[in-house]
Amino acid sequence: MDKEKKARRKVSISVKSGVALFILGFLIIVTSCIIGYLRYTAVIELMYNDKGYEIGNTVLAEINTDKLVEYADRIKEAQRNNNVEAVSQEIMAEPEYSQILDTISRVRRTMNANYIYVADQTELNGDVGLTLTYLFDADNPDDAYPMFVPGDQSKMNPAFLEDSKMIYSTGNRSDNYFYSHSAFGYNTSAIIPVKDSSGKVRVILGVELTMQTLNNARMQYIVFVSVAGVIATVLFVCLSLIYVRKKIVSPIKTIKQENAAFIGSETNPSDKLGKIKTGDEIEEVAQSIYKMQNDIIGYITNITKITAEKERISAELNVATQIQADMLPSIFPPFPGRKEFDIYATMTPAKEVGGDFYDFFLIDDDHIAMVMADVSGKGVPAALFMVIAKTLIKNHAQLGEYSPAKVLMQTNDQLCEGNEAELFVTVWLAILQISTGKGLAANAGHEHPTIRRKDGKYELIEYRHSPAVATMEGIRFKEHEFELHPGDSLFVYTDGVAEATDSKNELFGTERMLAALNKDPDAKPKEILTNVKKAVDEFVGDAPQFDDITMLGFSYYGTENDV
Repeated sequence: MDKEKKARRKVSISVKSGVALFILGFLIIVTSCIIGYLRYTAVIELMYNDKGYEIGNTVLAEINTDKLVEYADRIKEAQRNNNVEAVSQEIMAEPEYSQILDTISRVRRTMNANYIYVADQTELNGDVGLTLTYLFDADNPDDAYPMFVPGDQSKMNPAFLEDSKMIYSTGNRSDNYFYSHSAFGYNTSAIIPVKDSSGKVRVILGVELTMQTLNNARMQYIVFVSVAGVIATVLFVCLSLIYVRKKIVSPIKTIKQENAAFIGSETNPSDKLGKIKTGDEIEEVAQSIYKMQNDIIGYITNITKITAEKERISAELNVATQIQADMLPSIFPPFPGRKEFDIYATMTPAKEVGGDFYDFFLIDDDHIAMVMADVSGKGVPAALFMVIAKTLIKNHAQLGEYSPAKVLMQTNDQLCEGNEAELFVTVWLAILQISTGKGLAANAGHEHPTIRRKDGKYELIEYRHSPAVATMEGIRFKEHEFELHPGDSLFVYTDGVAEATDSKNELFGTERMLAALNKDPDAKPKEILTNVKKAVDEFVGDAPQFDDITMLGFSYYGTENDV
């Protein structure tokens, strides 16, 4: 009997784990059910999407598609002439329009579609874009949104753009299926091309079907699988616990209790761990924990010191980060009462604190100063130098000196005094007369600014720079005149934008920056900066950020007499 008990105690934990694998088998069954559920969902979604195309083709078979092309041409011409509302009213007053809308609405009701619409997705230049210009909209009366009328516009999901381009270029439906969660609900969409007499795709007909039925079916499936799974799990867990508690849990519980006692005292390793004799891996774990407890005693003192120092440094850096952030303008719009311009800026430091900074402030009611700067170096030293440089530039500018060159000259001479760390700062400083749009700018070793003229694209403005500020005393900085007209915009930045690096050490560069700016050149400054930062993040990916990224956008609207 004693020999038999001893043999039992020496049974390998691998054998005991076999019982646990039985439970794992149950999990595999559950996983199979989940995969079946996903496949079931995919099939139902496919059926719903195909139904959308059937409804769309039914609509096209019952209406005069030439009229759709005619209305699209009339709305496009109205957009060019800025009289969309008048032309829209004319179209809706026509009997043919009402007949087509009635037909679309009837098909929507009888075939249980959520929405059916006809829209033109081309821009004025003929390119396929993200803006839908509606011609017809058979709306669901149960929603809270008004129907679109001819000429109304909305944004399309950007993920559908490439498929839309293919539809327009080939005249064929996409092989992809479109699912969207929006204010209009969870729908599957069918996009059908509508061609003119020459066979060219002119507009699209969209059909959206609610996925509520699919959701209900999925919920029923989930409930069924969950109930069955709970019953089976309870049964198998109860059987398994009887075995596991006796063969595994008891020694592990001893390890847990003694380990908890050590954690509470942190000074007395437990001798009970050395007495665990199971003849398997649990015994090895107990011995390893016993040794670890003895090792931990030797490390606790050093860890305590290191942790305390780390927390102190982290707290100080957090305070420094907040102080630096508070020094930069962060309330937008900064001048709510001023309608002549719009301005927005951001700074993303590479470390807790950074050397980049931006600033903008009114010198008087008719002059605004804009600053974009980059201190050499990183971390706390650069941040401290940044605070001094920013303060000096603003102080000298607010004395009523409208010359950026003189402001930088005075700042340079003061920064050179006692600059034992030999830090310097590149600066772009501009002072603009708000009423006329005329301004002066000085560039002290900084990146080339970009400018966009009204209805144009952002372009780099390249010219010879002056040396960076604080490189040597007595520098005379160059300045040049510029003029903004209503509708023009500026974008200035630090080298952290153009020199952002991906995992292959490739630079983001000014060409990609200009492409991001010109993705939506008419956007407000905030959206412009968002577009550039998104492009940088997508390019960099998981690569670490080595430099501060700072940007400022300025749009000039002029005075009321200019508008």
